[in-house]
Amino acid sequence: MSQLRRDPITGRWVEIAVSNPKRCDEFDIKPQTKKGGTCPFCQGNEKMTPPEIEAVRDIKTRPDTPGWTVRVVSNKFPALKIEGDLDNRAIGMFDMSNGIGAHEVIVENTDHNKDLADLTQDEIVNVISKYKSRSVDLENDTRFRYILLFKNHGEAAGASLEHSHTQLVALPIVPKRVKEELKGAQNYFKYKERCVFCDMISQEQQEKERIILENKHFIAFCPFVSRFPFETWILPKAHSPEFKLIDDSTIYDMAGILREILLRLKLRLNDPAYNFIIHTAPIRDGIYEEFHWHLEIMPKLTNVAGFEWGSGLYINPTSPELTAKCLREACTAK
Repeated sequence: MSQLRRDPITGRWVEIAVSNPKRCDEFDIKPQTKKGGTCPFCQGNEKMTPPEIEAVRDIKTRPDTPGWTVRVVSNKFPALKIEGDLDNRAIGMFDMSNGIGAHEVIVENTDHNKDLADLTQDEIVNVISKYKSRSVDLENDTRFRYILLFKNHGEAAGASLEHSHTQLVALPIVPKRVKEELKGAQNYFKYKERCVFCDMISQEQQEKERIILENKHFIAFCPFVSRFPFETWILPKAHSPEFKLIDDSTIYDMAGILREILLRLKLRLNDPAYNFIIHTAPIRDGIYEEFHWHLEIMPKLTNVAGFEWGSGLYINPTSPELTAKCLREACTAK
């Protein structure tokens, strides 16, 4: 028998198998394979990318040369381009504007065969620090309303290049998915005068069965209304609406918990494809008490098909209680 669970943030319903959930070792996961070939993100191939925007590099080296450990460049094939004006306009009943924005790539390390999970905590600190510095810089552009940070790991998750990297897109609009979360969080706060995400953290700490691990500043758990098997959320324990407000000590703890979760997923599930997305408040919207930034990790273990598209109701063949237990027990001695 399954359960229908309602997301307290968006109101979305999810069907979750609880009486006979799919076990952790029953997912047919094909391991990621490296195809090789010339890679524009590998050290020594810097001239194959657009000019360097920022980097963590040896102070004796010049931009667009070897000697870096993390490198930020513009996407060679951007979804949106930074040059030009928005030119918002109507065509009859339809609204449109020019495709203005910024699309950048954070190359996470020099080794083609190392994923984010394979890096040290200090190395991931450098990556997250670039997430922050690029977010802060792009928020100064008054054309932009939202900074979207996301990672596609594996071909099934949409990664077109094997070399481990994260993408950043500055948008002139607030995405629909973000608006749904904002509206739900604001409605919850209006009714209870509390942050729904803070309440979620408290609930998980009371029940404990969906928590994977936590440290001083962060908690990681499989949410009660998980849309996908092994879906994992990482939240700062202290209320904060914007990712860009993260400080150095908090970045260190974020790097530690992110590394640990990705490594457990890699070891327990034979390196599955996944997406992760950082959800943060829109730029200059004055949202402080209602929203709580967080990172969502979604392994690609099931397919979204006609039922999900037609109903908006996801089917999860396993339970977050079981998947959290699997990840708690995963050995990460490395």
